[in-house]
Amino acid sequence: MTDFEGLVAVVTGGASGIGAATARLLQSRGARVAALDPNTDGVPDGVLPLRCDVTETAAVDEAIATVADRLGALDVLVNNAGISAVGDVASNNDAEWARVLDVNVTGIARVTRAALPHLRRSPNAVVVNTCSAAAFVGLRQRALYAASKGAVLALTLAMAADHVTEGIRVNAVAPGTADTPWVGRLLDAADDPEAAAEALRRRQPLGRLVTADEVAYAIASVASPLAASTTGTILQVDGGMASLRL
Repeated sequence: MTDFEGLVAVVTGGASGIGAATARLLQSRGARVAALDPNTDGVPDGVLPLRCDVTETAAVDEAIATVADRLGALDVLVNNAGISAVGDVASNNDAEWARVLDVNVTGIARVTRAALPHLRRSPNAVVVNTCSAAAFVGLRQRALYAASKGAVLALTLAMAADHVTEGIRVNAVAPGTADTPWVGRLLDAADDPEAAAEALRRRQPLGRLVTADEVAYAIASVASPLAASTTGTILQVDGGMASLRL
């Protein structure tokens, strides 16, 4: 497919996991792509690597300006950067709450704010935020993470309403438990990593974790110019986690 031919895309958190898979897929479908990440070592070949922490306003503004200058436009923004948190509501102190919300929620606002002047000039402007199944179902030991992703859901709908008359579509993709490096790190930290991995697989209706490539495909689907009437949509890619009871 070449549905992104001639378009410029930015993917935050684009050096690993879902972000790298998305950057690779958008590029294969014709886009010129920039990946923003604090560590750019894993950015796919051919993608413009830009070192950027989404919690730093000056760094975000500089990175977006660099994309517009070097690639000539900005049409597609994928707000994928995010971090996890484990524990119930009492497990994380105020500083950790502030840190996770700053990356997962305010980071989206920061990057989108910087991108808006460029998106307003695009006839194919779209923003896709990475949400989570944790925004839809109560998961044990995920209070802070779930709160951040619930905010992403609400923010996505508000942004869609704010910018629909400007021709900017805003959607989100909500993955279930995905086979990504940070899930791998959580499992590695368990007392019995293999048992923890097997228990995690058993909790999935499909019997396996969602792959990064499957989430990337969903992101590309709602970002594509072929989906020009899709806005204010939260696309669940969770193997049935939020809707099936087996």
